[in-house]
Amino acid sequence: MTEALMWEARAAAGRGAELLAWARAHGLPALAGADRAELFSAPGDRVLLIGWWSAEPVPVPDPPAGLLARPVHRWAFHSESVVSCRSA
Repeated sequence: MTEALMWEARAAAGRGAELLAWARAHGLPALAGADRAELFSAPGDRVLLIGWWSAEPVPVPDPPAGLLARPVHRWAFHSESVVSCRSA
C-alpha cells in the first residue's frame, strides 16, 4: 500500500523565498527514502511537500519558527487508486 504524506507551511510576511529555500535544503532531504517527493509553492507564500512511500513514512521537520506565519499542517493519505489521464 502506498502512503502519501503532505506537509504545508505558510511563511511569515516577506519570508516566502526563505521558507522555500529551507524546504529545498532541509525538507526534501528528509524525504530521501520516499519513492517520490515533490516540492510546490503557491500564492500567499505557501510551500507544500508531498512524499509517496511504500514503506514506513518519515516526517518532515518543522522549519525555524521565525519563518512561519502559523504552525505547519500535516496530512497522511492512503492511495486507493491510480489512473493515467493522458491520452495517446
